[in-house]
Amino acid sequence: MAFGTARWQRRLDTLRAAHHVPGASLAVLADGEVHTLATGVLHRGTGVPVTPDAVFQVGSITKLHTATLVMRLVDSGDLDLDAPVTDVLPDFSAADPEATPGITIRRLLSHTSGLTCDFTLDTGRGDDCLARYVDAARGVALDCPPGTAISYSSVGYNVLGRVVEVLTGQTWDEALRTRLCEPFGLTSTVTLPEDVLRFPAAMSHLGEPGADPEPAARWNALPRSAGPYGGVLCSTAADLVRLARMHLDGGAAPDGTRLLSADATALMRTRQTDSPDKWTVESDGWGLGWTLYDWNGTPGFGHDGATIGQYGYLRVVPEAGVAVALLTNGGGARRLYADLYRDLLSDLAGVEMPEPFAPAATPPAVDITPFTGTYRREGVVITVAEQAGRPRIRYDFVDGMAGLSPAIEADLVPYSDTVFAAAGEGAFAEDWMPVVFSTLIDGTPCAYIGMRAAPKTA
Repeated sequence: MAFGTARWQRRLDTLRAAHHVPGASLAVLADGEVHTLATGVLHRGTGVPVTPDAVFQVGSITKLHTATLVMRLVDSGDLDLDAPVTDVLPDFSAADPEATPGITIRRLLSHTSGLTCDFTLDTGRGDDCLARYVDAARGVALDCPPGTAISYSSVGYNVLGRVVEVLTGQTWDEALRTRLCEPFGLTSTVTLPEDVLRFPAAMSHLGEPGADPEPAARWNALPRSAGPYGGVLCSTAADLVRLARMHLDGGAAPDGTRLLSADATALMRTRQTDSPDKWTVESDGWGLGWTLYDWNGTPGFGHDGATIGQYGYLRVVPEAGVAVALLTNGGGARRLYADLYRDLLSDLAGVEMPEPFAPAATPPAVDITPFTGTYRREGVVITVAEQAGRPRIRYDFVDGMAGLSPAIEADLVPYSDTVFAAAGEGAFAEDWMPVVFSTLIDGTPCAYIGMRAAPKTA
């Protein structure tokens, strides 16, 4: 079936307005062709329209770019997936020195290294910014011992970025440009603000879903040191689909040159670990960089991304040769994604996507007592308690994240014996947030929120 551009443009326009998203860019690989659509404005103050050549911040989708760079080094024999990081970075150390030898390249790629996620540090604009970040991160506590659980890790991807720098003799930005973007034809993918200025660029819009958000006072971007994990990279939706197409084509560049082996691309989407949290990213498995999906027996892969007010979604259905990328600049972006992708992937690939996470109308009866207590990971303390006969959760930012946001409190509604849905104030006000209780390999209880493991401390 031919891709109906006019039909999908109408659907995109309608859903964008319904979900109060200021602007969005969509790219779809179908029938061997990349189709691009755009809707809304780059900035509600200026009214400049979104066009397919506009760039958005893609957030953690950048981890796929970093993972692909790393796999090019594995492919060439310059890097061993199962070697400890210290083979490349002799001065690297985790906060627990005994854990350091267990942190391997494979574990970094699959989020099983134990390194935490939410450590942001501005180490300046110099070419040494990533080296300084990795050095500072040695004092940041692990979420869990290496290899004992999956825990989504941005710190781990910055370590991978530094590995790329040491092995190539280039900065991560330069390696990305010369070893990925240029040879694979990603002509609208950039990492530095001065390069973003060459393109029409989306501005972030801030506010709760369900209302028209206001444009941010300035162009928000994380420090340069956040590059490899997703703080600065900007791209068109079409470039994201081209990256996905390269993986579908077994590492082939647009001119047919194979710059990454088919074995390497296949390995990247081979399950490395299961995840107890099957709801935050709609997946229970992870490859080497890719999130892995199972849509009622149809396999897929992809990744989500978020920065301050910009959100991106990439999904690939290899059996159908379909890839879809959506980039947005605020508002109810996740609801736009859910409604649009449910229609698109059903029509183009026969995929039935899951309904949004929510408890049943009549939730099961679950005793909260075994889960009450305090859970902690770097920068976050989670308290679970029973108050006035109702299970409640409190989410506090502490240490280096203190002051990032007010404490969040919410009711916990049972979803299953070990999974609860949180809804209340702030970030939990509009959508249900999965709270998953599990254990590490050593039996330590932990709570997952946002795919991050927080071990129980009291």
